[in-house]
Amino acid sequence: MTALPDARSLSLLSGSGGAFAADLIAVRLRRLVALQSEVLADHDPEPLHQMRVSFRRLRVVLEQFAPALCLPEAAEPRRIARVGRRLGLARDLDVLRQRLDQQLVPLLPERELQLLKPLFKQLRRERRLAFEELSDCLQGRRYLKLLAGLQAWLKQPDYTALGEEPLLAWRSEWLQAALEGVTTLPGWWTVNPYAPEATVELHRLRRRLKRARYGLSNLQALDPERIDGWLIRLRGLQALLGDLNDLQLLDAALHRQLDASPDQVVPGLCSIIAELREQAWQQWLVQSQPFRGASGRMELHALALVSPSA
Repeated sequence: MTALPDARSLSLLSGSGGAFAADLIAVRLRRLVALQSEVLADHDPEPLHQMRVSFRRLRVVLEQFAPALCLPEAAEPRRIARVGRRLGLARDLDVLRQRLDQQLVPLLPERELQLLKPLFKQLRRERRLAFEELSDCLQGRRYLKLLAGLQAWLKQPDYTALGEEPLLAWRSEWLQAALEGVTTLPGWWTVNPYAPEATVELHRLRRRLKRARYGLSNLQALDPERIDGWLIRLRGLQALLGDLNDLQLLDAALHRQLDASPDQVVPGLCSIIAELREQAWQQWLVQSQPFRGASGRMELHALALVSPSA
């Protein structure tokens, strides 16, 4: 059963759209600051994962509610994107290594493990270099200026005329901002997921699904019973595309690092990768089918058109 909004949530829902967005920004900032020391210590990959998620959620809030907010220059989109890329590179390498260690390596014969040692060494090197760049970024002037700028803004938040309007009066518009363009991306109609252009489109679609999920999550308290179901569906679609992306990156790493064709050097690993990619793709075709039809699209976009239940 979905939990009822608490008194604080109800108070925010009855206020302005700008005040609601400012509270979301404050929550994301506190989380980022709290994670900083653990990420820099680099003892465990999980804090970096949580920081990346928190940063993406912050970015979505700033984009979704941009028409309501007069934000400082330090929070402009290009600066946010630059930090996100630094977080992403180190995290992607963590995911790649975790998939190898936890899912694939235990299934491989000793001969292939020995042949993969140069790949493991190169991945560790790339991760070390990526973390050095990340560490410089998180302790650098631009990132600290971003945090300081938003923290100062939160002390005296500045809203546009739209931001002063009641949140509930503009509920449909804020929901539409979360869902805009999500059903029209070319990735939905991909036929061959292994073609280079297809991997780009599917990756783009995965990022847009994630943004839609975070945007809906921002407004979850408006209509939790209906939004919760969509969060689960979007997470499932996103996870399948994530599997395809991770396996494609691993396949690319094998081709980049091995002297000969991976099928010849590590046929067992290549067979497992191909099987997992096909499984993920078949599941994707089933779960994504409703979004390629009119009824599924209308059901999703109805979130922004139907008033929340009493």
